[in-house]
Amino acid sequence: MRSTNRPLGVGLLASGPVTQAVHLPTLATLAERLHVTHVMGVTPDVVATVAARVGARYSSTVEELLADESVDVVAVCSPNSLHAEHVVAALSAGKRGVLCEKPLATSRDEVEQIARAASSSGVPLVVGAMHAYDPAWTAAKESWGDLPDRTHLVRSRVYLPPNEEFVDLATDLATGSPPPVNPPTSSEQQPSAVDLLRGCILGLATHVIPQLRHFMPGRARVVSAELLEPFGYRLVLTGEGDQYGRTAELFALLPGAWEQDWTFEAWAPDTRLRVDYPPPYVLAGSARVTLTDTKGSACGWQFPSNGYQAEWLHLADVVEGRTELMMDVPTVLDDMLYALDMADDATALLKAAS
Repeated sequence: MRSTNRPLGVGLLASGPVTQAVHLPTLATLAERLHVTHVMGVTPDVVATVAARVGARYSSTVEELLADESVDVVAVCSPNSLHAEHVVAALSAGKRGVLCEKPLATSRDEVEQIARAASSSGVPLVVGAMHAYDPAWTAAKESWGDLPDRTHLVRSRVYLPPNEEFVDLATDLATGSPPPVNPPTSSEQQPSAVDLLRGCILGLATHVIPQLRHFMPGRARVVSAELLEPFGYRLVLTGEGDQYGRTAELFALLPGAWEQDWTFEAWAPDTRLRVDYPPPYVLAGSARVTLTDTKGSACGWQFPSNGYQAEWLHLADVVEGRTELMMDVPTVLDDMLYALDMADDATALLKAAS
């Protein structure tokens, strides 16, 4: 059994940009609680380089990482299509906790698989929705009272430069030799607009689902959907059967040439909530959250630590029995189903318009 005075051992499934630019720098600030002991990757020179930076073991298979007794907690940072498979494997391996990057799954069948594995194992599962753990967001929740019940308009805006700019700021990215480029065959096709829109929603809009569900908790139906070039979306949602007539507008576009603009806003008749998020991939502290009313009163929150640090510390606290999950497994599974409903609605509208 692991000594209680040692940091929890972390195993990272994948050694790409998210691992290198997000999780390794974050975990380096939490060394008293968490320590990377094993990195898995499919590109030999990359995984060896990444593991050497933190003095960890490395391997090329999921099975090797999960068999490593030094790994207490598994972080799933693999491609989206593998998340569910790797989460189920980690939950079933007798580990003490699992953190999965967004999205948790890409289909309802995968959600059901994860639900069964989580139920049978009892292992804590956290989804990397870092904005839901942001210290300023959680502090504002304690002060906004009945704002979610009175909100009538929600707006999320994401405008980002290329991810490579943030990765370059966060780390010296280790990359392997590029794969050989084969000429396309006649059977190969570019992704359709429907596939691109679904990918945008599951890959990017999932960031905002926990926040959105605070203000539109029931079934939200997409009534307008547009795919934006080169990568983005504009969605309008209404609360189905909502007596308050809630509306949400979700906009995202990247890459952009301007500085980032990542905000979340909620309006009630006499109160406005605004959240300004810091650049992703950079340890720049928490979001800046402001709550104002029509009388000119305002209060705000901002802290030195960010959502990535908060979610890792929360998982460590849960694993060590210090607290209960802030977002339990049924909640994160419902978040994923909410996102899948959104993707289905939006792609159906796009198909009907084409």
